[in-house]
Amino acid sequence: MKKYFTIVDNNTTFTLGKYYNNQIIYDFNNTLDYLEIKGKQRFGQHFRIYKEDHNLIYKLMIYTINDKESCLANGIDLNKGILLTGPVGCGKTTLMQLLPYIHPQTRPYPLFPIRNIVIEYNTNGSDTINKYSALRTMCFDDLGAEPTGRFYGHDCNVMAEILISRYDLSQGQSSKHNKRTHLTTNLNALEIEDRYGERVRSRLREMVNVIAFPSSSPDKRS
Repeated sequence: MKKYFTIVDNNTTFTLGKYYNNQIIYDFNNTLDYLEIKGKQRFGQHFRIYKEDHNLIYKLMIYTINDKESCLANGIDLNKGILLTGPVGCGKTTLMQLLPYIHPQTRPYPLFPIRNIVIEYNTNGSDTINKYSALRTMCFDDLGAEPTGRFYGHDCNVMAEILISRYDLSQGQSSKHNKRTHLTTNLNALEIEDRYGERVRSRLREMVNVIAFPSSSPDKRS
C-alpha cells in the first residue's frame, strides 16, 4: 500500500499528504506550496499565495478534498456549492481554477464568465438559460458584473433565471448525484438581493456555502 499521496506534474513529484486507513491526510503547507507552483504555471511567475489568505484557502481546501469532519467543524456543507466573495482583484477566480488540481479524483468543473453568458443569451435567447441550467457542476464567475440581457427587445436578468432554474431542477436529487453551483462575486448579500431579487438570495442560502475574503483585501493584480 502507498504511504504517501503524490502528484506528478511536469516530471516533478509533489507530496501532498499521507495515506492513513485508506484515506488521504493532506499536509496543508505542502498543498499550499503546490498551489503556488501551479499558479505560477498557469498565471505567470508573479503569482503567489498570501499568508493572510491561508485561513480562507484552508476552508476551500477541506471542501475540495471532501474532508467531512473539518467541514463540519467549519460550518461547511459538502452538499452545497461555494459562493466566494471579496473585493476586486483579491484572487477569487484564480483560486476557484486552482483548487481542483489538489484532488485529481474529482472531475474539474468548468468556469464560465457570466458576462459571456449574457452575450450568448443576447444571440440565442432562452436556449442559453436552458444550457446553463443543466444539472452538472459549474462555476459562474463574477456575478454582478454582467449587463442586463436583451433578446429581441425584451430585457432579462439572465443569471437570476439560471440560478432559479438550477435550484428548481436540483430539488429531489440525492446527495450522491448532487450537482453543485459555484460562484464568485464582488457583491455582498444585500447587493445580491438588490440585483437579483429576494427569491434568488433565498435560494442561494440553500445552494451555496459563503466563503468571504475580508473587505480590506488588496487588489493583487495592481
